Amino acid sequence: MFSDDDRITVTNLLLDGGFAVLRVSGELDMETEQDLLIHAGRLIGGGHRHLVLDLTALTFCDSRGLNCLLSLNRLCLRMEGRLLLAGVGSRVMRLLTVSGAHQVVACFPTVGHALDAAPATDRPPWPPSPN
Repeated sequence: MFSDDDRITVTNLLLDGGFAVLRVSGELDMETEQDLLIHAGRLIGGGHRHLVLDLTALTFCDSRGLNCLLSLNRLCLRMEGRLLLAGVGSRVMRLLTVSGAHQVVACFPTVGHALDAAPATDRPPWPPSPN
C-alpha cells in the first residue's frame, strides 16, 4: 500500500501468480499518476501481468489519469497480460467513453466480474481467503 498525502491511496488486495488486484482510492491526476504508474509498473514487471484495478473509491480522474490507465494497459499487453478495471464510477466511465478508451480497456462492475473474464488457468480465487 502507498498513499500520497491523502490524494491517492493504492492498496494491494491480492497478489497471486500472474495477477495483482489493487484498490485505487482518491484522485488520479497529474500530481498522482506517477505514484500509480511506479507502484503498478513494479508489480507488472515482477510477473503480475494481469492487473485488476478496483476503482470504486476513485473520486476524481482527469485526462492525465486516463493517460496513466492507458499506459498501464499498454504495459500489461506488452507483458502478455491484461488491464481490467472494476467498479468504474459514472464520471470515470464518461471519461473512458468520450475518449474512446472504453473500447481499449475492459470495464466490469466488480472485481469478481473482472476476474471471471481473465484466463481460467491463471485466475486466482476471489474473494481471497483470510489469513
